[in-house]
Amino acid sequence: MPIDRVRRGLVTGFACVGAGAALPCCFPHGALAAATDFALSEIADGVFAFRGKNELMTPGNEGAICNLGIVVGEEAVAAIDSGGSLVQAHAFIAAIREVTQKPIRFLINTHMHPDHIFGNAAFRDIGATVVGHRNLPRALEARGAFYLRNYHNQLGDALMEGVEIVPPAQLVADRVELDLGGRVLDLRAWKAAHTDNDLTVFDARTRMLLAGDLVFMEHLPTLDGSLLGWIRQMDALAAIDARSAVPGHGPVAARWPDALAAQRRYFEVLAGDVRQAIAEGRPLAETVKTAGRSEASKWALFDEYNERNATAAYAELEWE
Repeated sequence: MPIDRVRRGLVTGFACVGAGAALPCCFPHGALAAATDFALSEIADGVFAFRGKNELMTPGNEGAICNLGIVVGEEAVAAIDSGGSLVQAHAFIAAIREVTQKPIRFLINTHMHPDHIFGNAAFRDIGATVVGHRNLPRALEARGAFYLRNYHNQLGDALMEGVEIVPPAQLVADRVELDLGGRVLDLRAWKAAHTDNDLTVFDARTRMLLAGDLVFMEHLPTLDGSLLGWIRQMDALAAIDARSAVPGHGPVAARWPDALAAQRRYFEVLAGDVRQAIAEGRPLAETVKTAGRSEASKWALFDEYNERNATAAYAELEWE
């Protein structure tokens, strides 16, 4: 479906401007004063998305590197992921308010990574129920302190001010339906793949799948769970009766299941190269330099992530 409308929310360090009215300042004290231009595009009836940059999280992009979404029902709104900083999260909320004044009832976290969850506190503070995979609280407890410490160095103190690790209050063990009023979202928890806490959101009305980082396009997939688990679940992902999908990174939206093709090819190449290296007795240090290398020209951030993926793949595949 072509994108035919774009809604914009401009946020400054002094006020959030939306729908023609200034709202109270929604930045924590001392946060960046530079304006953030945040755009939501309507990609299907009542489904809006923000496209993140294919970059690492930096002060320059304010952590806005992953795709975010909302679904608007007759009574309420669900937001899908909260962004990589409170600055981005408040810009997101201001943009939602340009689309609708209905309450933001749910914030759905698709998984644990900072670019998807560092804005959680902003949504909690406006009364949204945070929803996530049953493994998400454990993962955030294990990684949260490291994320906060590491990203203070990467993003800087101003962008990290007020960022908290906010775990979900409602957990999804298998499947859960969220009713937004005349519109029901199907949430599905997956076995270990990108992480061990991946969650997808399906809107049956528009057949739109908000896939989180179970789907990457353009941006190299990053492996923090199980390569074999991800490969094994690709067919189940492809079988979802979606027309279009919002990947965690890449274009919004993409034809489904075509959106999986490049990711599937990369995984097959990576697994094949690693298996061959193991069979030939090549050590890890050598393998990570060559495995998947034929894919280098096809992906953004290949050099930043491929060796890490190959390392994880080697550790998993040598025990097949």
